[in-house]
Amino acid sequence: MHAPLTTRTAAEVLVDQLIANGVEHVFCVPGESYLGVLDALYDRDITVTVCRQEGGAAMMADAIGKATGKPGVCFVTRGPGATNAAAGIHIADQDSTPMIMFVGQVDRHVRGRGAFQEMDYPAVFGSMTRWTTEIDDATRVPELVSRAFHAATGGRPGPVVVGLPADMLRERVSTDIAPPFEPIEASPGKAEMARLEDLLGKAERPLMILGGTRWTEDACDAVTRFAERLHLPVATSYRRLPLFDPLHPCYAGDLGLGPNPKLIARVKAADLVILCGGRLGDIPSQGYTLLDIPGPRCKLVHVHPASEELGRVYQPHLAIQSGPVRFAEALESIAAPGDIAWREVTDASHAEYLDWTETATDQPGGVNLGAVMVWMRDNLPVDTILCNGAGNYAAWIHRFYRFRRFATHIAPTSASMGYGMPSAVAMKRLHPDRTVLSVNGDGDFLMNGQEFATAVQYDLPIITIVCDNGMYGTIRMHQEREHPGRVSATDLRNPDFSAYARAFGGFGVTVERTEDFPAAFRAAEDSGQPAIIHLRIDPQAITPSATLDGIRDRALAARRD
Repeated sequence: MHAPLTTRTAAEVLVDQLIANGVEHVFCVPGESYLGVLDALYDRDITVTVCRQEGGAAMMADAIGKATGKPGVCFVTRGPGATNAAAGIHIADQDSTPMIMFVGQVDRHVRGRGAFQEMDYPAVFGSMTRWTTEIDDATRVPELVSRAFHAATGGRPGPVVVGLPADMLRERVSTDIAPPFEPIEASPGKAEMARLEDLLGKAERPLMILGGTRWTEDACDAVTRFAERLHLPVATSYRRLPLFDPLHPCYAGDLGLGPNPKLIARVKAADLVILCGGRLGDIPSQGYTLLDIPGPRCKLVHVHPASEELGRVYQPHLAIQSGPVRFAEALESIAAPGDIAWREVTDASHAEYLDWTETATDQPGGVNLGAVMVWMRDNLPVDTILCNGAGNYAAWIHRFYRFRRFATHIAPTSASMGYGMPSAVAMKRLHPDRTVLSVNGDGDFLMNGQEFATAVQYDLPIITIVCDNGMYGTIRMHQEREHPGRVSATDLRNPDFSAYARAFGGFGVTVERTEDFPAAFRAAEDSGQPAIIHLRIDPQAITPSATLDGIRDRALAARRD
């Protein structure tokens, strides 16, 4: 501990504690309820990004957590500010992302009266956070902020909400700064690794699935070396594609949106599944159909840092409580079987992945989104960071784009719309020298499109792609399956998105033919400005392998049968 300091406001103590924990960026929408913090940030070595809506600020903090593994930090005001930010809190919860949201609160002496913009934060956020609290005692700021960092990063990471009564922030205190937090890493035991080696020695069709958070580039490299030694097929979970190089001969594909049916068949046929880091939730499990619940028919090895996740849905044959870093290190101790029975399976799995993703499928309309993704994967730097939100357009990303480097895909596993623009702002603030893309649907973009103004304000030359098909496409697809021909509440009348970009002071261009996309992209790059490329997509192009009319016709035929 340091020697006692001279008196400072609690707000100053809070900011100093953030610096002690390595925080370099905070995202905020200013509010009167935490003016003391804004003042304390004035002359501190923290980069402050002022956002246009609290949901955007929270998503930016989540993106920092995804990219760095350390808690992203945002500040929002009480009441409406807190509720606006709830979308970002839910994303961090579902995605196991470490983040901390500090939120202003009414003065302590009026709490409980329903004062102006008062909220009960533990009641509102308790079900979505790892911990929600309020700091009533200014002398406890270092203790409770330190606890917030530990809570956000321990076990299964997630969001923490800390309420800050305005009068508490003004108090002057003399208190120490707590030491920086250090994440606690659970490690596998020797007996568990010996059992895993034994299971591999008896397997004929094993498959490893990588997911979850708490990964590092070194851990991914260690898993790659392990897969090479055993020639083991490896798949990635939903929106965890950068955990394994897709061009590595052991890569079997992505269990995300619109997965390869041949990969689904291989998972179901596996006699040993090693699920490392993830939970195999609704989307990667294809609606909980890949493995039987609670007892899978295959041998399941589940590796997860949080004990409460082991056996929560699937009863594993071998449960290993470990973070991916320590588990990846321990894989070095596993010897390859004398006779690797699955070599041909691994080779066939990778060939199937390449065949599924190599060439864009034919699409109706002038712009083929698959061809756009293929062009970008073949022409952009390998360290390009692609950010996106939710919508059917993302199926083309998952299928045709290839993430060759760690932490180059920043997207919500909760499939939350409006994420692509704010997360791209955060990534460009974090990595100003790297190419950053924001890929969005039309309805998706306008959920948080105002954060394009933030990109302009800070001169962040993000390239934003808006895939405009004039509807909420995912819902329309489900509508045609469930209620064919009865279109309700899914049509959109959109603005000219290229003009939208210019109105904010950025660069805008519209693309109506696939062959015009490369020139439009290079023009956006050359502008040196935040840019929007407006892609006009035929509404019939609803997935890489289906049209709206085809989905409707099949639904109607099924009803007739």
